[in-house]
Amino acid sequence: MADLRPMSVTIRNIFVLLIALLLHSNLYPQVSDCTLDIGGKDSGLIIEIFQLNEEQQEQLQLWVWELESQSDVIEEDIQKLLDHHPQSTEADLLNLAGKYAALKDQLVALSLQYDQKLLGIFNEKQYSYYKELCEEAVRRPLNPIYPEE
Repeated sequence: MADLRPMSVTIRNIFVLLIALLLHSNLYPQVSDCTLDIGGKDSGLIIEIFQLNEEQQEQLQLWVWELESQSDVIEEDIQKLLDHHPQSTEADLLNLAGKYAALKDQLVALSLQYDQKLLGIFNEKQYSYYKELCEEAVRRPLNPIYPEE
């Protein structure tokens, strides 16, 4: 008869990790920020909705590239963490969950920062329209980060 003990330990470890991640996510409720998601799949939608001029479009494309580049570094850190972090005990899994959540929080903060930069180059009409859309979606508008002159 096969020994099922190693399998049950693995299942238990996975269960503990999932519980830890769920507990962590409940400690930090979902943010109701009104994001633009410039790192998303289709920046053309942002261009169309807010009728970005040529200069704004060029800046958007530069920031999309920068965001992707910086996000890739964090995502590599996440993969390294998952590949190399000890996962044999409950304490290891709880530690892993905390480190994983911190890296995910970095990704969210980075994305918000680039959304705020884009808002910083919106004209008054574009920003007013953004706020109007946020209100309709029951979301909190982000504060713009204005470019340094």
